[in-house]
Amino acid sequence: MSHSFETSTGLRRLLVRLRVSGARAWEHDPEAHDLMLYAARKYEALAVKHHCDPVAGATAAFEAMRTYAARTAQDPWAVVTTAVKLTLTAEERANGLLCSVDQARRPEFSQHHDVRRFSDTEADLPNFLPALTVEPFNAEAPAPTGAYQALDATIDLFTALGWPRDTATCALDYISARLVEAGCRPRTHAALRRDHTARALLDIDQDAWSTVLRIVLGNPNPDEACTSDGHGILLRLLIGHPVTEMLDDDLMVVEISEAAPRPRSRSHA
Repeated sequence: MSHSFETSTGLRRLLVRLRVSGARAWEHDPEAHDLMLYAARKYEALAVKHHCDPVAGATAAFEAMRTYAARTAQDPWAVVTTAVKLTLTAEERANGLLCSVDQARRPEFSQHHDVRRFSDTEADLPNFLPALTVEPFNAEAPAPTGAYQALDATIDLFTALGWPRDTATCALDYISARLVEAGCRPRTHAALRRDHTARALLDIDQDAWSTVLRIVLGNPNPDEACTSDGHGILLRLLIGHPVTEMLDDDLMVVEISEAAPRPRSRSHA
């Protein structure tokens, strides 16, 4: 049995009548009931194609038919069909991306690939995702430098270059404690540069203190961020640079040595 709403003219006439009849017309009008059954059959295959529930096409069609664009279009069925395709495509992407349909419609979300679960593939995971590759443990390989080892090595370096061990230990412990509190080398550097307490404890001038901070924490200049000078001794030791490499840096060796506190000469009566 054919219905007038199967044509564009008949659908437009029905949509206008339902609009005029009020909000509950869709619920009680027999022709609206037949229209939705027809839409369910019409878009069922399209919904299955997009891996959606078979009735999802009818739901999308219902939402489209209630719009001004569908009621006033020259070809209402073309508008409805286009809207259904867009909605089903978004639902399919939303299911793949594990997000809402509204998000899946937006380019910044839809451009990503579907979520992949480890259990969905039988491939060797390191080959499937190289980032998961872990080098085999080698008992003979040297253990990575820890924070305490890096601190001790820095103290030894300062001591070897003329700093009294007690003073070097005090200075490096003080810097390390502030670094732990701040959690960021640039922030620590900025705070310690204005720290008069540290200078009083170490009995060194501002220039020497600034030199120590730059050498230990790294040069705060953003242009030096990816250089050895920008990393600073502590970070360089942590990422595996040997102490011998520090000693090969003639300029740094001179700067550490010249920044060392000098014993005050006693005046003679």
